[in-house]
Amino acid sequence: MPVYDAEDIVELRNRTLRRKRRIRFLIFLLVAMTAFTLYVTRSAWMPKIKGIGKHYSTIVNSGKLAEGNFPIGVSEEGSCQLRQTGGKVIVLTDVEVFFYNTDGALMRKHQHAYTNAVLRAADGRALIYEHGGNDMCIEDEEGTLYKKHFSKSIMFARISKEGYAAVVTASDNYDCEINVYDSTGKWIYERKCMEHVNDLCFTDKSGGCVISSIKAENGKLVTTAQAFSFSKGDDKWVSAGLDTFGLEVYGFKDGAFVLGIDACGYIDTSGQISSYYRYDGDLIGGASKGGKSAVIVNNDDRRKYIMALFSDGSSQPLIVELDEPSVDVSIYDGLAYVMCTDEMRAYDFDGSLRSTAAISDSYSGFVRSKDYIFLKGYNKIDRIDYES
Repeated sequence: MPVYDAEDIVELRNRTLRRKRRIRFLIFLLVAMTAFTLYVTRSAWMPKIKGIGKHYSTIVNSGKLAEGNFPIGVSEEGSCQLRQTGGKVIVLTDVEVFFYNTDGALMRKHQHAYTNAVLRAADGRALIYEHGGNDMCIEDEEGTLYKKHFSKSIMFARISKEGYAAVVTASDNYDCEINVYDSTGKWIYERKCMEHVNDLCFTDKSGGCVISSIKAENGKLVTTAQAFSFSKGDDKWVSAGLDTFGLEVYGFKDGAFVLGIDACGYIDTSGQISSYYRYDGDLIGGASKGGKSAVIVNNDDRRKYIMALFSDGSSQPLIVELDEPSVDVSIYDGLAYVMCTDEMRAYDFDGSLRSTAAISDSYSGFVRSKDYIFLKGYNKIDRIDYES
């Protein structure tokens, strides 16, 4: 058995302590280098872990057309308008309006006398107005709830999910006038506008609205938006000019989304443009709900077809490349649904494909309900089961 003196024991202890300190220093240095490397390369690996915990396998729906009451035949005299609300499918033709349940059973049909009839729907109701005429009405499957006649021609009208209606008409002394009615048809608000209002949407549980207007600015047409309450006189905010000819406006609690003919963008509650996107191709359609928006663009010359997804009011678009031309788009229950020429698809707003269904006929549009997708053809309405 070896024998150590006191000096040997002290030296042995010191060597052991130095070795432990070196090991601790090397571990610290390794952790620091790893943390620095992860920080520098965060743009590459962070997007890959954002979806952890919510991965889905893509659902492939059969795309089989429903039978029984389907297809619903539509008169070939003109193209129909299709809406879905409150478990009802509403179809407007040149001469009649039809209410069906989701099984395709006819609940009511009613002949209208409007020359250029336009259909809007919400709250289980149909708003029907005569574009360029003087009359509008609110209908449901039981009958006509109320009618309104205006001395000036109707430019457009909108209905909210609470059943409120806004009608924008021409005016003698102003560019246009806005009249708003509650769910019973009682008049509650009037606004005389100096600017040309081209769209309107309700906000704040129908306590106010956002309007979009077209005006000339620095020699070109731009779109501005403004929000106001029906109970207060002052505007909540007025936006800067968005460089596009606006087609539709969608309000939500953080501002508004403007869908334009060659570009789109978000406006925040201070009236500033928070996001802007110019299309590389022809706009086919757009939708927005709760701040989430989807826009489809086809560039036939370059054989490039895309869907731009906006998850909120400050985000730049996530571009989803499509392998065939798109036809229509909608947002339902937090997903973006896009109809292509041969397939229906649903995407998360992180670009993940959630579900598909093959479609074998030529359709011009669709509406989504809880369990089904209703497909609009030239002279018929089809239905497919669809799980997302």
